[in-house]
Amino acid sequence: MKKNIIYAIVAAVLIGLAAYKIGNNKEKQQQEVAEVAKQVDKINVNTITVSRENINTGYVANGTFLPKQEMNQAAEISGRILSVLVKEGSRVSAGQTLATIKRDAIEVDVTQAQNNLQNAIADNQRYENAYKTGGVTKQQLDNSRLQLKNAQAALKSQNVKVNDTRIKAGISGTINKKMVEPGMVVSPGTPLFEIVNINSLKLSVLVDESQIGKISVGQNVAINVNVLADENFSGKITFIAPKSDASLNFPVEIEVQNKGNLKAGMYATANFKTSSGAETQNMITVPATAFVNGVSSGQLFIINNGTAKLIKVQTGKVYGDKVQILDGLNEGEQVVTSGQINLDNGSKINIIK
Repeated sequence: MKKNIIYAIVAAVLIGLAAYKIGNNKEKQQQEVAEVAKQVDKINVNTITVSRENINTGYVANGTFLPKQEMNQAAEISGRILSVLVKEGSRVSAGQTLATIKRDAIEVDVTQAQNNLQNAIADNQRYENAYKTGGVTKQQLDNSRLQLKNAQAALKSQNVKVNDTRIKAGISGTINKKMVEPGMVVSPGTPLFEIVNINSLKLSVLVDESQIGKISVGQNVAINVNVLADENFSGKITFIAPKSDASLNFPVEIEVQNKGNLKAGMYATANFKTSSGAETQNMITVPATAFVNGVSSGQLFIINNGTAKLIKVQTGKVYGDKVQILDGLNEGEQVVTSGQINLDNGSKINIIK
């Protein structure tokens, strides 16, 4: 009897321990699920901590390099391409023959024009002699002279066509595109080659109306090229537009000598030293990418007790990829720099380190 009681007590204890462990495990699982749910509910973002920094306030403008010269070389006459003498990447000089057009028919016309000229010369000589003896009138002599001039002009026109069978480069440069092959039939004005001259390049930028009066043609400008960050470039202002665009920006061109590593289409930044000189100022800035719907909106998300808070700030000037903040943001606050496209005011966030 005692043994049965002992067995019953032991069994009850074991059942109690098992029930406690199961309950405890269930509570842990519930806590883990709740924690995961919290994390899933959060939106991942990157942030920066706002601080003051020294910024060079010399005016900067971004733009792309353009070839100093470029043209689409076209055919002057109709005909079938006989040969193509260059390929893409070939260096060519102005006046160099790039391709030839079949000239058989034109040469026949040249021969005919030469024969017509010989006949006109002989006829004119007879009229000149006859006029001296009174055999022809002055009007007949004048007609003979006119026919001679027409024959000379016709031969000259045919010789021009012969010369036009050689398609020549209009500028020195590099063949960027070749749009013709032997056997193709071309017409006047048909683009056959794209030629670009990048011995020097033009950096085309837009300058704000507030700065346009502080720069001048001939002024030297420091250039930074994004993909060639370790190299320094400089150029000279060659053109300032007399009229602004609809946004009150003035097109400006800066000529830059090519050391051989610049390409047309590269992105670059022009650093203008204005007439008042460049100064270093201490200010609060944030990356331009932090703004919601662009810098012009003035809207940023900051972190407030683990949630995103949408605020409006007063912006100043743009310095490269940074924007000056005049009011609405304090040092030490955290600003969302990426991921804000997924945020709403009050969204829970998870800061990615």
